[in-house]
Amino acid sequence: MLKNNRKRIILTSLVILLPLLAGLVLWDRLPESVAIHFGPDGQPDGWSGRAFAVFFIPLFILAAHLLAVFITCSDPKRQNISDKTLGLVFWIAPLCSVIAGILTYTTALGLRLNVNVFMQLALGLLFVVTGNFLPKCRQNYSVGIKTPWTLHDPENWSRTHRFAGRLWIGGGVLLILGAFAGSAWLMLAVLLTMAFLPLVYSYALYAKSRR
Repeated sequence: MLKNNRKRIILTSLVILLPLLAGLVLWDRLPESVAIHFGPDGQPDGWSGRAFAVFFIPLFILAAHLLAVFITCSDPKRQNISDKTLGLVFWIAPLCSVIAGILTYTTALGLRLNVNVFMQLALGLLFVVTGNFLPKCRQNYSVGIKTPWTLHDPENWSRTHRFAGRLWIGGGVLLILGAFAGSAWLMLAVLLTMAFLPLVYSYALYAKSRR
């Protein structure tokens, strides 16, 4: 499976490294101390050296990307992972790298960008897209909502992913609509709900089947 996706691996890896290339182009304009973390109010609250921001962050994301691709392509049930679902796995890390680069460099150059709005819009869009894929995701060990109950029961897997798909689409739309409200707590509440409700739902299905 890795050999069949060699071109996709190369392309997505190059996209991940685009912020590194941009950092080299902007090197002389970047300050020695660069903001790499932002608080709930959207203001920088963590800094690093210029070299760390330009080199380490894209290379770290690249390493995580290659590991995720290797794990997914080596899945014992990889035949259940559709090409569209695999494509989503391939493009999440490049999206994160480009977003991180935009936020890092615009802040370092003194450009005004509302970090909270930008992040909520990006996350909302990502969850809407992912939510559309979840109901079509067949049982595997790499992609999806992997609980003991979904992995051991195909019916639990299917129903949990249909539920999570609708929930994530709704949550994504809510994030997009609420982006300009500037509330970090709203984003946190939505993310926690989308993370935990499918787990609770999966267990509830398991408990019902046991009865």
